[in-house]
Amino acid sequence: MKSIIKLTITAAALSLSMNVMAGGDAAAGKAKSASCTGCHGMNGRSTNPANPNLAGQKEAYLVKATKAYRDGQRKDPMMSSMVSGLSDGDIADLAAFYSSVK
Repeated sequence: MKSIIKLTITAAALSLSMNVMAGGDAAAGKAKSASCTGCHGMNGRSTNPANPNLAGQKEAYLVKATKAYRDGQRKDPMMSSMVSGLSDGDIADLAAFYSSVK
């Protein structure tokens, strides 16, 4: 019985920490994604072979890549200008949204 209680507490703690790690609000990200659709398509599904799909990408990857464009570590004139005004919260929201699209 004690092991079941410990397991339940551990599972609850892990699920809470996973939510904290995710950080973004997918609904807010969807609302902010309008300017992304021109290149990355509706809901992050690009119809242009030159532009990557964002739908279903890993959230941490999207955060890292977007911040790298914003901060000048990755170079692309279009992406850099599009993300230059995004806050860390905006990026987290967008990443949460695109990673949730199946």
